[in-house]
Amino acid sequence: MKQTTRFKAVSAGLLCTAMTLAGGIVASTAGVQTAQAVPSYSEYQQKLASSDELKSQLAGVNSALQDKILQLNDLVENQIPAAQKAADAAADAAQSAKQQADAAAERLDAAQKDKSDLEGKIAETGANYDDAKAAVAQLARSSFHGSDASDVMDVVTNTKTTGEFVDKMQSKAAVTRSESEAANDAATTLSDSMNRKQRLEAIEKQIAVLKQQTADQAATAQQAASDASAKQASLNSLREEGSTQQAALESQQSQLSSDSAKEAAQAVMMKAQIDAYNLQLQQQRQQAAANAAAAAASAQGQYKKPSSSSNSGSSSANSGSSSSNSGSSNSGSGSSNSGGSNSGSASGMNYSVPGNCPAGATYCYGHRTGNVGNAYPFSQCTWWAYIRRQQLNLPVGSYLGNGQDWANSARALGYLVNHTPHVGAAISLRGGQLGANAQYGHVAIVEQVNANSIIISETGASLQGTIVSRTIYNPGLYWYVHY
Repeated sequence: MKQTTRFKAVSAGLLCTAMTLAGGIVASTAGVQTAQAVPSYSEYQQKLASSDELKSQLAGVNSALQDKILQLNDLVENQIPAAQKAADAAADAAQSAKQQADAAAERLDAAQKDKSDLEGKIAETGANYDDAKAAVAQLARSSFHGSDASDVMDVVTNTKTTGEFVDKMQSKAAVTRSESEAANDAATTLSDSMNRKQRLEAIEKQIAVLKQQTADQAATAQQAASDASAKQASLNSLREEGSTQQAALESQQSQLSSDSAKEAAQAVMMKAQIDAYNLQLQQQRQQAAANAAAAAASAQGQYKKPSSSSNSGSSSANSGSSSSNSGSSNSGSGSSNSGGSNSGSASGMNYSVPGNCPAGATYCYGHRTGNVGNAYPFSQCTWWAYIRRQQLNLPVGSYLGNGQDWANSARALGYLVNHTPHVGAAISLRGGQLGANAQYGHVAIVEQVNANSIIISETGASLQGTIVSRTIYNPGLYWYVHY
């Protein structure tokens, strides 16, 4: 079977390991398989073949327009994925640097606390008091005045069984060994012991060293954070450039005469559109974080009376799920979504996208949706499928299971499920199909339907929430969840 992957250096077979956490469908995130980040030679060859195929499809197109299409394709296929890798690596480095800076600060705090505690003891007993010598002296007195015989007799007279006697004697022996080891350690320490004044001086020297280490680590963390911010800004800039080029191409589609050229241009524009979803999701997450921080700040020190209303089924957890239906115009889909009004009415395969099922709706298109909010783990294939269906105002369930379970679970709820692709439909792949995880399968969303191929949007655990596109050939071989 012919298929062309459009990954950002990520293997399709490792996209989705999901799924659900409740509702009688058991999910397992253990054993999540991660993608290989290093592109293979075969992937490189595949990119070259894909580029050559695109050029052949654009044969006869005027050179200026052809260059624009090829530039957008290069932006989506090469430049943006490379920038995404750089941004991810910079973010990981920033996180690591922050953790090291936090650890250095904790060591400094601990040393300063030791200094404070020691200064308190010096105030009580003087600067020349030797703790190690005092501890050894106490152990020596205890050994001299103590008697094991009395302890043994006490154990004998207070035990009822032989087993209990053995257990108590073993515990006594263990305590004795611990005390002996402690005495030995303390005696060893005496050879280079310091009084409290000397220890205080040593701690002060250690604090001076730790202060420098903390400052260095903080500076490194700040630089790493700046680098990560710059890499992310560069990535966002490329995505904005892609959106601009996509808009420019859309206005020149009429210049394309052949069907192959039109399909090629539409595919490139759709890939750019899918990548643009990442910028939308990022902005939504940032806004959600800002709102949460503002709410926490305003609630601090204030008592809020509990609300009597229930938030069951709220869509607040559906990060990105209630966003506008940008990118849902399905330009040049060539699909079965022709016909029908935008009212969401449906008859067989004749239904419109966007649909007429509001985000969070529990009943539409004549059946229960099974929707109580996005219950799918972040960055799993099911997480994005839920979000995208909500964006397109199409019904979606919260507990449809792993990717390969969506077709059967949706059918049981009354959804239309068949082998005919349609824009907005969820394609459900069994384990092993198109490289899907053998245990969990995979689910993605159809974004464009061509003569003998479809373009899907998808994500997976290894992609850390990044949405990617892929072209699938012979689409009639797979199951699609419609409405």
